[in-house]
Amino acid sequence: MLRYSSRDMNSTEAASHITIPRHKTAIRRPGLSVPVQCLLRDGILRADRTLFDYGCGRGGDLEMLAAQGIASSGWDPAYRPDAPRAPADVVNLGYVINVIEDAAERAEALRRAWELSRSVLVVSAVGPGHSEALSGAQSFADGVLTSRGTFQKSFTHEELRAYIEGIIPADAVAAAPNIYYLFRSEDARQQLLANRVRRRIAVPHKRVADMLFEQHQDVLEPFMAALTQLGRMPGPDELPGYQALVERLGSLKRAFHVVRRATGQEPWTDIAARRREDLMVYMAMARFGRRRPLSQLPLTTQRDIKAFVGTYAAATGEANRLLFSIGAPANIDAACQRAAAGRLVDNALILRRDVLDQVEPVLRVYEACARTLAGEVDGANVVKLHRFSGKVTYIVCGEPDADADPEVFLRVKVELPALSVRVFDYRDWQERPRLGVQLTAA
Repeated sequence: MLRYSSRDMNSTEAASHITIPRHKTAIRRPGLSVPVQCLLRDGILRADRTLFDYGCGRGGDLEMLAAQGIASSGWDPAYRPDAPRAPADVVNLGYVINVIEDAAERAEALRRAWELSRSVLVVSAVGPGHSEALSGAQSFADGVLTSRGTFQKSFTHEELRAYIEGIIPADAVAAAPNIYYLFRSEDARQQLLANRVRRRIAVPHKRVADMLFEQHQDVLEPFMAALTQLGRMPGPDELPGYQALVERLGSLKRAFHVVRRATGQEPWTDIAARRREDLMVYMAMARFGRRRPLSQLPLTTQRDIKAFVGTYAAATGEANRLLFSIGAPANIDAACQRAAAGRLVDNALILRRDVLDQVEPVLRVYEACARTLAGEVDGANVVKLHRFSGKVTYIVCGEPDADADPEVFLRVKVELPALSVRVFDYRDWQERPRLGVQLTAA
């Protein structure tokens, strides 16, 4: 992958002329690479966007994306040397920088990939466990040479963020352990963070017959979906069919009156309360990084603040209090003890991932800050909220309600006080550790 180099940069011995066969690091995968899976999962890569794979290897991702109707292209010095390096909405620099033994060339590859991205660059690199496990590896430059003669430089999750942000003038957002997004637009970055803590809520059902509702059901149902998504009145740009609804019913207020008559007021009051809570969790989590001025927040979030709180100053004050509350172990412990979901053990509250949104805001912020550091841990079906140590652990294990003590395949431990992420992979172990508790289905 990328160009070959004959420079040995080991600072402890004289430079030797060693050819590094980078093309050997291009592997065949049965499915999409993890960075591309993250892009699809988060809605960043869609049919209306283009992708360029910088260092695409054998082009497996390109073939699979084409089958999904997503326009993509790529360049690789060994397998696609004549392909143009063209700008695209999304650029993937997937497990490339870790195979480049020349530090200057490594940085240049990152800069060139960023220059090609119109919207988002996704960067990934292998973690320490990968290189250390390679048979026959020996120290070389700032990484190791494998028994196959290839170079590997591993990065911890925190090292990779620092490396990227030291070269690219953008804040890296963790997509998953050792995978980061870099956005051209601050609005898009903040929208991703907001989406991560927005809970899914079912649209209320119509409970009584209403002639006016039945007559205009085709425009009222999208209106109800928007009300459920937002928890407040939508703007013209937030509601498909806005004009048709207003033309038929006169105003959004009259349309909402018709909806309330058919569904009752209670579900909408509950939805508004939950969306307000989601907003506070997002703003507290965002404050865990750097507070952005109101003008840099997505327009939808600006409208949420006005509808649910009134002013940005009031919203930030409330969010700050919520964020600072997680710094006191007594607050975390008390919320864990009050939780109706999960299993309380000596040092933690252990929850199924699908009931996490049922806990109090202080615990949601606690977990959301951990996710901001680590990114999404795909497959994690259990979350362990440590009551006293400021740690959150994501666990991939067997189905908890099907097995009283399921095997653990992967743990990702986030230490908030140290701002560190550690990955423990047990998938290749013959005897894997066990979860140690039984959790019932939600």
